[in-house]
Amino acid sequence: MNYMQIDKASVSNGPGIRVVLWVAGCSHRCPGCQNPETWFADAGKSFNYFAEQELFNCLAKPYISGLTFSGGDPLFPDNIKTITQIACECKTKFPTKTIWLWTGYEWPAVKSLEIMNFLDVIVTGPFIESQKDYTLLYCGSRNQQVIDVKASLAANSIILYKEN
Repeated sequence: MNYMQIDKASVSNGPGIRVVLWVAGCSHRCPGCQNPETWFADAGKSFNYFAEQELFNCLAKPYISGLTFSGGDPLFPDNIKTITQIACECKTKFPTKTIWLWTGYEWPAVKSLEIMNFLDVIVTGPFIESQKDYTLLYCGSRNQQVIDVKASLAANSIILYKEN
């Protein structure tokens, strides 16, 4: 898996101060995408041991609320295995920190993936330029959904995330 960067202190990719792993690779290629440079799986650099150590060192800081996966698409076929491993390790090392993930896939296509065992919130759906609405919290277009993963899996129905 390749990644573009590790953002060590983001305040716009989920609640609190978060570490963001920006991955490379996305087959959705949404018109109007804010990150078209992340579409190609070979963009950026290889996610290796040193990148993983940097990521977990950042997450260890007490003021960090959690980890966010974005990109590109973390659920792009070239990324899913590594992203799932990172999410599992993050929940093991930092059980009180939340994990958020942005994907262009819809809930029915992803709800049974192994990674759902480790996610707290997933933002689903492609960016649709004709539905662009930057007043939405954590979404770029009205078709996207911010889903509470654990509640949705328990209810076997989509439960939208509500900030406290």
